[in-house]
Amino acid sequence: MTNTVSTINPATEQTIADYTLLDLAQAKNEIDKSHDAFLQWRHTSLTERAKHLNKLAHVFEQQKQSLATLMTQEMGKLYEQGLQEVELCAAICRYSAEHGQTVLADEERPMQNGRAIISYQPTGVLLGIQPWNFPLYQVIRYAVTNIMAGNTAVLKHAGNVFGMAEKIEEMFTDAGFPSYVFKNLLIDGKTASELISHSAIRGVTFTGSDGTGKKVAEEAGKHVKKTVLELGSNDAYLVLDDADLELAIKTCVQGRMINNGQTCVSAKRFVVVDSLYDEFKAGIVEQFKAMKLGDPMDENTDLGPMAREDLRDKIHKQVMQSVEAGASIVTGGEIPKQTGYFYPATLLENLSPDMPAYDDELFGPVASLIKAKDNEDAMRIANDSRYGLGGGIFSKNEKKAIELANKHFDTGMVNINGYGLAQPNLPFGGVKDSGYGREHGGFGMREFVNIKTIMINS
Repeated sequence: MTNTVSTINPATEQTIADYTLLDLAQAKNEIDKSHDAFLQWRHTSLTERAKHLNKLAHVFEQQKQSLATLMTQEMGKLYEQGLQEVELCAAICRYSAEHGQTVLADEERPMQNGRAIISYQPTGVLLGIQPWNFPLYQVIRYAVTNIMAGNTAVLKHAGNVFGMAEKIEEMFTDAGFPSYVFKNLLIDGKTASELISHSAIRGVTFTGSDGTGKKVAEEAGKHVKKTVLELGSNDAYLVLDDADLELAIKTCVQGRMINNGQTCVSAKRFVVVDSLYDEFKAGIVEQFKAMKLGDPMDENTDLGPMAREDLRDKIHKQVMQSVEAGASIVTGGEIPKQTGYFYPATLLENLSPDMPAYDDELFGPVASLIKAKDNEDAMRIANDSRYGLGGGIFSKNEKKAIELANKHFDTGMVNINGYGLAQPNLPFGGVKDSGYGREHGGFGMREFVNIKTIMINS
């Protein structure tokens, strides 16, 4: 087994850089240092932590263009979307700095024969195991909130974005954070799993596939360590009988193809009522066929490459397996004969349970089009999934859509008449096989703290 990892530009198939992995003993030594840093960092004031986070936001903005370029080089993200990712990360830092002092402040409550103080105390070193699809955001969303809470963070990033992993640690240093408050570990998945048992690791946050996430949770559970899991989804976007069809078509295309289709909370299943099905389908096909596949640095490109060759091959296999089971390819579905790990905008229909395109997460530019008899049937189909991260509803009756979203849609997040990624001030996370725990909106700052009760009798 090799101890080196190479990053590869998915648009050119050329090697960018080679990295040497740490062995288990080296990684444990780094965690020990992160624990030592925690023993000091936990005593810094909330005000001081906030100052560091605001400085980090400034560092991101200063380096926005180079960060977006690095994302494009390592995992094929459209350059313009990389710029947006950097801006989101700066906003997360500032939100955490502004609101952390309130979210984490001591609370005083009355009790029988006295009073009590509820305190939110940091617990130690947190291990983040993160994916490549939003290589800056996935790290920042867990790291800054927990560092604001007084914890320290170590990172196991995906091997194809190790350049970004190293860059993130460098930016924490540039922002004036003490050494090892944030630490990047160049390790593989096996080593990361073995680190969960380390006595200094107090929690694990994981984003990735539900299969791997369950293994991470199982390992953490053996050692009574908390986890936060964000495990992808198969988000349904419902087009009800009173939908604005033009809006629905435009939004579903955007929600499916953002980040070259490689987004956990994206529009993956288009569930459309019978009366609007044919017109919706025609509109989607027209837009899918018009999408320009090409250089992700080119502002005229609509769809860049997938991040790795194995991921491109996997989604094509899922498409073919669905076709073998009875699905139909409306458009796309063929690997283009060109350099780079490209896959075209693809639409499948005639879907049914037990097909990959119906049951599983298709992590790429492939959408599943499903016909519903009526609005009630559309809601049933949407919930007919082991996943429950996000979803969407298109209806001109906003009151009805809100009721469906609130009382019937079995997900952690629902968009109504639109599509959006993470918002710094709103909780992000799912249910069922999409995981548990929440990021953003202040919720992430309390995931890995000790909610301590101090009872004062008087």
